[in-house]
Amino acid sequence: MEVVDIARWQFGIITVYHFLFVPITIGLSFIIALFETCWVRTQNEHWLRLTKFFGKLFLINFAIGLVTGIVQEFQFGMNWSDYSRFVGDVFGAPLAIEGLLAFFLESTFLGLWIFGWDKLPRMLHASCMWLVHIGTLLSSYFILAANSWMQHPVGHTYNEVTGRAELTDFWAVMFNKVQLVAFPHVVTACYLTGGAFVLGIAAWLYLRRRTRDEDRPMYLTAVRVAAWVTLIGGLGVAITGDLQGKVMTEVQPMKMAAAEGLYETSDSCAPFSVFTLGTPDGKEEKFAVTVPCLLSFLGTGTFDGKVEGINPLREKYAETYGTDPGATYYHPEDYVPIIPVTYWSFRFMIGLGMAAAAGAALLLWGTRKGRRPTAKWWSVMALAIPFLAVFGNSFGWIFTEMGRQPWVVYGLMTVDNAVSPGVSTTEAWISLLTLTGLYAVLAVIEFGLLTHYIKKGADDFVEPPDPTLRGDDADDDAPMNFAY
Repeated sequence: MEVVDIARWQFGIITVYHFLFVPITIGLSFIIALFETCWVRTQNEHWLRLTKFFGKLFLINFAIGLVTGIVQEFQFGMNWSDYSRFVGDVFGAPLAIEGLLAFFLESTFLGLWIFGWDKLPRMLHASCMWLVHIGTLLSSYFILAANSWMQHPVGHTYNEVTGRAELTDFWAVMFNKVQLVAFPHVVTACYLTGGAFVLGIAAWLYLRRRTRDEDRPMYLTAVRVAAWVTLIGGLGVAITGDLQGKVMTEVQPMKMAAAEGLYETSDSCAPFSVFTLGTPDGKEEKFAVTVPCLLSFLGTGTFDGKVEGINPLREKYAETYGTDPGATYYHPEDYVPIIPVTYWSFRFMIGLGMAAAAGAALLLWGTRKGRRPTAKWWSVMALAIPFLAVFGNSFGWIFTEMGRQPWVVYGLMTVDNAVSPGVSTTEAWISLLTLTGLYAVLAVIEFGLLTHYIKKGADDFVEPPDPTLRGDDADDDAPMNFAY
């Protein structure tokens, strides 16, 4: 294997692993803030118990996600130094703001939320988690702005002397047309995933035999709230995904063609491929099951819209961008992503997300008007929904990044030209194996901690002190208590 292949495997493993935690963190912070706000307003002890229970799981997930995310930064300098030099001027602004504003916002108020149960007035304490959630959304926006620039580079000029892309319009980068559809799509997917996470755990605890009967109504309430979040998030994913598909067809027609296995341009009524088999070299369709005209609608908004095919785009890109005889990742004349990966990751993304939303709708139907499901298949379905949502997110990112190949910055820099020139194959292998082993250990720790606290269930109700009711002799200088 060449260095570029090893570096790509390392980046893919670490990125997909890290993104397992991101949507859960964003979605779960919203649900915890909602639970605590309901407790402040109603004083129903069930809401507080749910807040603290899922708060523990949130902190575990947040900590592991933070640790795995730090490695992302080191990767750019280790294996992708030419890429870092090329994009550094553009990425500097949004990523600096993400670290100095968004991450500081969420980490500061998360600290106040953890340690401030006996210090802050209850509504102010609940507001801390809402600010944590806002911080996660801001972090997502700035990071996605950088990624969207890789998908559709705008607001820059190329300096031929330094060989760098230089930022000329910050607001063009922040309001990139790809960013404006990618952000709501990712955030609604996070709500779907966070809701599915809560739904699966609460449903399992509700159906578990050892759960006390007096606790079952609390878990059933959590199931219904989370199911609504999952269902609404799923509908948002579908709507924003449709908008994103139309923008993708405009700015990255090859990605849309590869996602659908469309080899020849369809001037009107392009079919949507349900299942396609192609030749091993990815240049010809052998068998396909299609829905007439649906791809034209998804890509252009009309049933007679034109959608370009893989083969004409291949020739067009070779003529526009030239060829690179020294390339190792793709054939010199080829600007086509790995079609089986792009094609199937696109379908797994859609299918798993729709299945998670459908499962949430089914649970809402089964628990309507106070009904209490008892059948075993409810437990199996509830446990499956979080995995469907998490893996649907992962396949979505695999599609987004693999569908852009062989470009690391679309139309400007290929993957072969982005890898660090001074890294040897041995060094790349050591890095890949070390980080993969480290992440495997972290996975064991994460799974062990989550399993331990999920099995314990929600703690018994202990009402936290209300600082607004303290007497005159209260010690304002007393240290904060760690609530977990």
